[in-house]
Amino acid sequence: MSPQPEDVKNVLELVRESGAKMIDLKFMDFPGQWQHFSIPANQLTEDTFREGLGFDGSSLRGFKSIHESDMVIVPDPTTAIIDPFIQMTTVSLVCDIFEPLTREPYERCPRNIAQKAVAYLQSTGIADTAYFGPEAEFFIFDNVQYASEPHGSFYEVDSVEGHWNTGRDEMPNLGYKPRYKEGYFPVPPTDHFVDVRNAMVEHLQNCGIVVETQHHEVASGGQAEIDLKFAPLLKASDELLLFKYVVKNTALQYNKTATFMPKPILGDNGSGMHVHISLWKDNAPLFYGDGYAGLSDLALYFIGGILKHAPALLALTNPTTNSYKRLVPGFEAPVNLAYSQRNRSAAIRIPMYSSSPKSKRVEFRCPDPSCNPYLAFSAMLMAGLDGIVNRIDPGSPLDKDIYDLPPEELADVPKTPATLKDALHALEEDYDWLLKGDVFTESVIRTWLDLKMNREVLEMALRPHPHEFNLYYDC
Repeated sequence: MSPQPEDVKNVLELVRESGAKMIDLKFMDFPGQWQHFSIPANQLTEDTFREGLGFDGSSLRGFKSIHESDMVIVPDPTTAIIDPFIQMTTVSLVCDIFEPLTREPYERCPRNIAQKAVAYLQSTGIADTAYFGPEAEFFIFDNVQYASEPHGSFYEVDSVEGHWNTGRDEMPNLGYKPRYKEGYFPVPPTDHFVDVRNAMVEHLQNCGIVVETQHHEVASGGQAEIDLKFAPLLKASDELLLFKYVVKNTALQYNKTATFMPKPILGDNGSGMHVHISLWKDNAPLFYGDGYAGLSDLALYFIGGILKHAPALLALTNPTTNSYKRLVPGFEAPVNLAYSQRNRSAAIRIPMYSSSPKSKRVEFRCPDPSCNPYLAFSAMLMAGLDGIVNRIDPGSPLDKDIYDLPPEELADVPKTPATLKDALHALEEDYDWLLKGDVFTESVIRTWLDLKMNREVLEMALRPHPHEFNLYYDC
């Protein structure tokens, strides 16, 4: 898709008016990490937005072999911002990845997959816009140390507000450390990081991202949340990556470290990423109706698709072995594949804060922020569309307190996969719905399965765990 001349003109004007010396080109690898390289500002021309720039794709996870390594990135002029963290004035652009010989979008470019998901949605005639609103939680730590060697391994995180430090000699220890699972929403001084989060919000707003709220989260030790306004799928994905970039770099400015790892602390809440989703057509919301919780039949079918494909879907929305240490019973993370209004123990919740048709949405509560948003949001959309096309009944809502259900009744409620390995096996058995419209391809699915199984699941399975020494050293 060729860029609009007006958008290109605006970028070149931004470069001139800001006095930018460098252009930073950011693009996504397959697992979900932003990558970048920079060029002098005088090298950015109108041709750059048509012809792109070459790079070596063989060094990126899940991309090219060394014998076919040449690739091209083309910047998207609608994504231009002034990077708030690079010392020399720098304009940042998000890029798409193309094949150099055919000039076709690269099939494993995550951003390309998201663009195809939007195109498929529009081709169905069901809707023209899918809005996504992610709520990505994270931790702010003072220190992190870890090592994984053949002869030993360990990890340790620390925070001035961690409840485990109530007895530490801090000369003086001033207390005000939130108890486990009681970090939601104490005022300062118990909330140590309000100034850090405010600085994050300021950077986000300066980058053009609309922020709705920021607050401390449930866990002790610096858990936080900053909520962004919903946006169309591609923009929401771009903004989530920029959000993570801003959070990490702002923490660094305060000599802190931020992580979106789902479960860094034993026995306290992990970091999830509840995702609010709605479909619109011709500027009208499609999820509002006269059914359960004010939902339309279309919205209920969408929920049916998410619930049916959830075990496979989680291989993309919860893509790390650590993800499944968060998805355990007894914590806020939902492991029950059911839907409900207001009930936070269900995988899908229908928020009831407002009666406005425009606010009617579904909230998928299983995902976590370790995911690649382009892949995760696209897969959520594809699962929901499969539900709509095939009129998948989501069953009855679960409006009871799941933790108080008798065992025989709880046994009838389907559960999320217990491990990443289980989720990958589910994806291997159930992915035809992802192939519709050529959004995902066999190559994409196979590469994802191989990458996750061989580099993560099997690597973890081979390693002695420190806790095994507690359990078995004297056997």
